[in-house]
Amino acid sequence: MKKSKVKVLVTIAMLSSISYILMLLNFPIPPFPSFLMIDFSDLPALIGALIFGPAAGILVELFKNALDYLITGSDTGIPIGHMANFVAGIVFILPAYYIYSKLKTKKGMTFALVAGSVIMAVIMSILNYFVLIPAYSFFLNWPAMSGAEMRQYIVTGILPFNIIKGLIMSIVFLLLFTKLRPWLNKKAALQMKESGYTTLSK
Repeated sequence: MKKSKVKVLVTIAMLSSISYILMLLNFPIPPFPSFLMIDFSDLPALIGALIFGPAAGILVELFKNALDYLITGSDTGIPIGHMANFVAGIVFILPAYYIYSKLKTKKGMTFALVAGSVIMAVIMSILNYFVLIPAYSFFLNWPAMSGAEMRQYIVTGILPFNIIKGLIMSIVFLLLFTKLRPWLNKKAALQMKESGYTTLSK
């Protein structure tokens, strides 16, 4: 049991490191604002969730953002962007994990990823409206937006960006999933046998 827990922690640490590196390899997509960046750092967290369960995915998201904040820092001194990234990652991987755990097919994974993308886009739109945009206005002295301006900004910018981001991540993960599925199922079954954690079956 102790050896199994060490293996889990080491694997989570490794996935977190990969996730952090992928977070640095971000890029914008026109015509969205340049500060809206796409990266693939949520994919190692999803892999961790599929092998060890949802808590592992959450830990990868947490450690990734903690590493980036400690190493890169934040423009505001307060990790608003990192907290947003953490929440976005969680609301993407958790629906995908739970839906796939019920369906357990390639089509099921496709549906799970699309659902995760839509859920992430909707929740992040709500979070931006009520929390993130007001926080940036307060800490960075951005010009305050009216309710109508925020709704317009979210509908034309935040919402479609997050949908596109989720779909791009989904396509990349599906390409990997075709090759990784036997390995993921094997690792998940082995982990369940060794430690009794709740994981995906074959």
